[in-house]
Parts: sequence; structure tokens; C-alpha cells
Amino acid sequence: MEEFKQAIVLRRDLRMGRGKAAAQAAHASCEAVFLVLRSGNEVWLRWLEEWRARGQPKIVLRVDSVRELGEIYSAAVDEGLPSSFIRDAGRTQLEPGTPTAVAVGPAPSSRVDKITGRLKLY
Repeated sequence: MEEFKQAIVLRRDLRMGRGKAAAQAAHASCEAVFLVLRSGNEVWLRWLEEWRARGQPKIVLRVDSVRELGEIYSAAVDEGLPSSFIRDAGRTQLEPGTPTAVAVGPAPSSRVDKITGRLKLY
């Protein structure tokens, strides 16, 4: 049986507090799901249901630069995976518009790993 997951990638170079990092991860996760729901893409919608039925597995990973974050997002989009790119609103710790997080998936784990498999845990 195929496994499904969502990878959430956060920038460690920003030195976000724990609460801030958790909020950015949540934003990325939710935005990717909203994208799937709005897309009308039958494959993505099936992936979402499979992922949800299996407990919504997530993994939180890290990069050390905005360049790396952008590369992950671009690779996910190029691979045809649902993905979100989050910029901070600037209400607390960061300047408005600061890129903070990316979510890849929900999608088959093997396809997510193709993009994020080399990254370390946050």
C-alpha cells in the first residue's frame, strides 16, 4: 500500500522562536491543503483523501537559506506536487514578506522524498 505524507520545510537561518516556527509550519501545511481543495485536480484530491485517511503524516525539515527554500518549492512545482510558499506578515519577529516556509504535499511519500529526502529534521 502506498504511503502519503506532507513535508514542511522551515528556514533555520531566521532563528525563529519555537512558537513562530510552529505557526509558520501550520501556515504552510494549511495553504497546501487549501491549494488542493481549490485546484479541482482529481489526482491531488485523491492524494489528500488518502493522506487524511492515514492520519495526515507530516515531517518538519530545515534549510539554511531563502535560496534553498526557493529551490525546494520550485522542484516541487516542477514535479507537479501541491506546494505552498509562505511569506511572513511581519506582525511579530520578522519583516513583512520574509519567506519562512514551504509545504510539499500531501502526496505519495516517494514523490515527496524525491524533493525533500536529503534535508535534515528541523
